[in-house]
Amino acid sequence: MTQRVTNWARNITYTAKEYHRPRSLDALRSVVTAATRLRVLGSGHSFNRIADPGADGVLVSIAGLPPALDVDTAARTVRVAGGVRYAELARTVHAHGLALPNMASLPHISVAGSVATGTHGSGVGNGSLAAPVREVELLTADGSTVVVARGDARFDGAVTSLGALGVVTALTLDLEPAYEVEQHVFTELPLAGLDFETVAAAAYSVSLFTDWREPGFRQVWLKRRTDQAPPVFPWAAPAAEAMHPVPGMPAVNCTPQFGVPGPWHERLPHFRADFTPSSGDELQSEYLLPRPAALDALHALDAVRGTVAPVVQTCEVRTVAADPQWLGPAHGRDSVALHFTWVDDIAAVLPVVRRLEEALDPFGPRPHWGKVFTTSASVLRGRYPRLDDFLALARSLDPAGKFANDFVRDALGE
Repeated sequence: MTQRVTNWARNITYTAKEYHRPRSLDALRSVVTAATRLRVLGSGHSFNRIADPGADGVLVSIAGLPPALDVDTAARTVRVAGGVRYAELARTVHAHGLALPNMASLPHISVAGSVATGTHGSGVGNGSLAAPVREVELLTADGSTVVVARGDARFDGAVTSLGALGVVTALTLDLEPAYEVEQHVFTELPLAGLDFETVAAAAYSVSLFTDWREPGFRQVWLKRRTDQAPPVFPWAAPAAEAMHPVPGMPAVNCTPQFGVPGPWHERLPHFRADFTPSSGDELQSEYLLPRPAALDALHALDAVRGTVAPVVQTCEVRTVAADPQWLGPAHGRDSVALHFTWVDDIAAVLPVVRRLEEALDPFGPRPHWGKVFTTSASVLRGRYPRLDDFLALARSLDPAGKFANDFVRDALGE
C-alpha cells in the first residue's frame, strides 16, 4: 500500500496491500468480491488493530459512499449509510423534529463503526448506540446484499459484529420526538461514602471524571432532559467555570454547561460537533462490568491508583443498560463502564493496562472492542455466553473468513 493510512490516534499504521475509498455501491461490491481478505475502516477512532486486514488484505473506507439519510417521520425511523457520522445524522433527524435516545461523548465517530464495536453514551436507562438499530444491511463476501432485521434469529449477532460478517452499508434506527437537554457540572465528589446507584441515576446521562491522583472524582457531568425532573445533587459543589474532562485543557470545544438548555444533539456529547478533533496524542481503554459491582470496582481502582495516575489523562465512569447483542460489552447485564484516556506511550501504558485488568478481574470486565486491552480469548470466551452462536453466524455468512483478521481471530479464539 503506497498510501500511508493510520488511525485517528496515529498509534496504528495499517499494513494492507491496498486501500480503497469507493464512491458507489457497485464499486464497493467490485472491491469486496475481488479481495481475499478485507476490513472496513470507519472514522478511525479505534486504538488497536481491529480494522487492519494484514499485509495480504485490502482496507476499505466507506466514507466516500453517498451519505444517504432517509428519515421516515411517520414511522420515526432513519435509514443511514454506514459511513455517515453521528454529527451529520443528528442534525438531519433533528431538522425533522426527531432524535436519537443517546449519543457518545464525541459526535465525529461513524455510525456503523460505533455500533459494530459496542460504543455507548451514558445513563442507567440508556442502552448502547446499538440499541436503536432495527435493521442491518450487509454486503457479504460474494457481493450479495443481506438484510437482517429485528425479529430475525440472527439479529442480535449482526449488529455488534466487529465487522466480521460483511460491510455494513446501511442501518435503520428507531427515533423518538426531539427533546432538549441541559448540562450541569459539579466538582470534587468524594469516593468515601459514595452512593453510586443514586449518583448514576441523578440525571438522564451522568459521567464521573477523575485522574486517580486523589480518591474521588474531580468532575461530575449531569445531562438532564428538560422534560424530566430537575436534578438534585447535594454531594458536590457546582462548577464555577466551564470544564473540560481532561484537567488543564480549555473548555471552549466542550458542549455548553451551566444548565443552558439546548437541542439533544448539542448537549449529550461532551464535545461540540463543529470542533474538529485533532489526531489525538492519546490511547484509550475501556471495560464494562456488572453495575452492582461498580462501587467495589471503583475501590479496587483506588487501590492501584498509584500505578494508574502517572499515565492516565482522565478516567470516565458511565452506566449502560443491558442489551441482547451477542458481542455487546453490555450483553445481558446493566453495566458500569470504566474508560481510561492514557498518555500516548504504549510501552508505558501496556503494563498499567495489565495491572488494571488484574484488579478488575474479579468483576468479569469486558473490554471495549476498539480500544487497548490485553484480555485473552480464553478469558473473553467465558464472558460472552453467545460467542459460539456468533462464530456460527460468521461462518454461515463468510465461510472463507474474508472479513476476519488477526485481531478478530485472536480475540474470539477462532
